[in-house]
Amino acid sequence: MMESLYKIEVKVFTEYIESQSLPSEGKYFFSYTVKIKNIGKIPAKLISRHWIITDANQRKEEVRGLGVVGEQPRLKTNESFEYTSGTIINTPVGTMYGTYQMVADNGYEFDAEIPLFSLNVPKVLN
Repeated sequence: MMESLYKIEVKVFTEYIESQSLPSEGKYFFSYTVKIKNIGKIPAKLISRHWIITDANQRKEEVRGLGVVGEQPRLKTNESFEYTSGTIINTPVGTMYGTYQMVADNGYEFDAEIPLFSLNVPKVLN
């Protein structure tokens, strides 16, 4: 029952940004657009984020912070919030995943899972 009250759907779309990357220096820039949707029954606010970014050499970087893009959106049932951000990794391939820390209107705290997704330089550019 609790799961249907507190449920956040997270979808991520990535793009390699060639113009801001420096492959000769091992810098590959990716943008990612995240769509967060409250599919639960209680409004909830995104308080903070925790990302784990891993490159092809298994070098992990953890990023924590308040909100996303300077905001702490409150989502009513079936309401969505979308934002775009970016990251730089040292290899042409990597992954990201993490969690958003949420607080429902009734004070219940829970994590919204950000599913694992890939960062890949398109084959034509490799």
